[in-house]
Amino acid sequence: MISSFKLDVVSVELKIFSNTVQSIQVSGSEGELGIRPYHAPILTTIKPGMVRIFQQNGEREIIYLSGGILEAHRNAVIILADTAIRGHDLDEEHILHAQQQAIETIKKHHNDIDLLKASIELTKALAQLRVIDLIKKENINIKNLSNNHQ
Repeated sequence: MISSFKLDVVSVELKIFSNTVQSIQVSGSEGELGIRPYHAPILTTIKPGMVRIFQQNGEREIIYLSGGILEAHRNAVIILADTAIRGHDLDEEHILHAQQQAIETIKKHHNDIDLLKASIELTKALAQLRVIDLIKKENINIKNLSNNHQ
């Protein structure tokens, strides 16, 4: 029995991930999705958030997604995202600045278009900050586990 499947994460700019994995978790438009080998075929939109990748060698990776589409078949999943950034490549200072700018724009919006754009930017910044926070927590947990086993 196959215990893995092919995953490709592609953004407008580049293919950011392509490998065989055990499972993934992603924020779908209808809620959280877990995908494992032999998942039923599905085509769904994904909202700004992350994809957590559980690789065959036990390593995990987190990739921020600005939204997009996920298509799953028997042994292959492709995620097409507007923007995809590896979690460890996110710039927290830049994201906090973008979050603050979006909040200021929302407070003093002059029209509905400004409000909509600022709301989208705020949603993206919050999703990116969640990815950074999760990576920090996982790194702490991994360090604590290795310290306890010494």
